[in-house]
Amino acid sequence: MRVWSLWGSVVLALVSAGSARADVKMNGTFVADSACPATQAIKSGKNPGNVSTEAGQSYQLLAGNKDEPTHYLIQVPGADPERRWVKISCGHITGGSAAATPAPADQAKPSQPASGKPEYVFALSWQPAFCETKGSKPECKAQSPSEFDASHFTLHGLWPQPNGNFYCQVSTGDKANDNPAHWGDLPPVNLDAGTRTELDQVMPGTASKLERHEWIKHGTCYGKSQQEYFSDALSLMRAVNASPVRDLFNKNIGKQLTSDQIRDAFDQAFGARRRASARLLPGRSVERPTADRRADAGPVRSDRR
Repeated sequence: MRVWSLWGSVVLALVSAGSARADVKMNGTFVADSACPATQAIKSGKNPGNVSTEAGQSYQLLAGNKDEPTHYLIQVPGADPERRWVKISCGHITGGSAAATPAPADQAKPSQPASGKPEYVFALSWQPAFCETKGSKPECKAQSPSEFDASHFTLHGLWPQPNGNFYCQVSTGDKANDNPAHWGDLPPVNLDAGTRTELDQVMPGTASKLERHEWIKHGTCYGKSQQEYFSDALSLMRAVNASPVRDLFNKNIGKQLTSDQIRDAFDQAFGARRRASARLLPGRSVERPTADRRADAGPVRSDRR
């Protein structure tokens, strides 16, 4: 299989030690015994809207954070997002399992991964190939064979899962402006000088304000600040670009790679468990920027913008 760009489904455990773990499905009703914070994330304690449970109120029980849970995932109608974590000491369970039970093997993923060790899609691009069909974009006009993006993977985004987990606490106006023609109208992303410099190098799409789009659509659901969100994504980028995966691409510029070759490189760099969830987009051979683009460059599937 030929590839234009690489999209990897990885976990944030590449940034911090440990491996991701899915929620443990539970059923029944959670009855709050007192008013307790209902947070979006367990570890950070982020609580958009300062939502709390109401004593005596019943909530749909969705999951526990592990086999012997310390927190329950409940549905809080009217909250944004509605799925919230509460400590088990906040209430009690009725009408269902009082202990976590594993979901059936064929059941779809939980609609909210465990917030302590969440899962993400980490989206990367091989920029010269992307620019084969997007030559009018500012970042593509500025390309040259001597630039960083000619021989390294570049950052598209870090996307909290599950798919559809978008626009957390985002205004209607910003949602309306989230299209490439109006990304410049989105609020600026505030980063320290060092992070901004690295992001501009590793994410060439900042020339088109891609970072504003990524924050509005995905980063707002990350549970951390803008600085932490982009710092974590850059840490992942450094790991991939220092790995055999990048070496494989860089040594085969002008040639073709198979999906098996890329998966083997992921095995070597990060282990088979993480490679197993990698997803590749079909396309053409690995490219380097050149003065004369090939006339037969056909269309390529890309969800990048």
